Amino acid sequence: MKLAHFAELRVFSYEGEDEKKIAEKLKELVLDGKVNLNESSAEGLNDRKIRIFEIRLEKDSQINKFLQNLTEKLSREQKELLIRQAESRLDSEFNFFLRLDKEKLLENKYWLTDSGNCFHVKIVIACFPRTREKALEVVRNLFK
Repeated sequence: MKLAHFAELRVFSYEGEDEKKIAEKLKELVLDGKVNLNESSAEGLNDRKIRIFEIRLEKDSQINKFLQNLTEKLSREQKELLIRQAESRLDSEFNFFLRLDKEKLLENKYWLTDSGNCFHVKIVIACFPRTREKALEVVRNLFK
């Protein structure tokens, strides 16, 4: 069953952080060594250099691997939180958003956060019929 049309993962690496470790963790999240890791640069406040790492998953097999890994690594409490917050995390285009705490994830702990120091995840939910209720059902089933 197709769960998502695509998934995007993004993380920012700030000056002084271990860019290589952060990029490797992003690739590790998707469990597929064949994905393209896109890199770009930006300047933050006070001319701080920022590296941006992004991965876009479009193949069903890649998306399903990633989602299975994510759901296996999140604790029961974290999945219950996602289910409770599903309504506010799903936008009108059926994009489902979550953030994983960067510091904790670098220590192999999958933990949701609302802070900006995180791994950003966007999942475009696939459902038929294309209704908000059906998309929320897909999300709830994914994290149950």
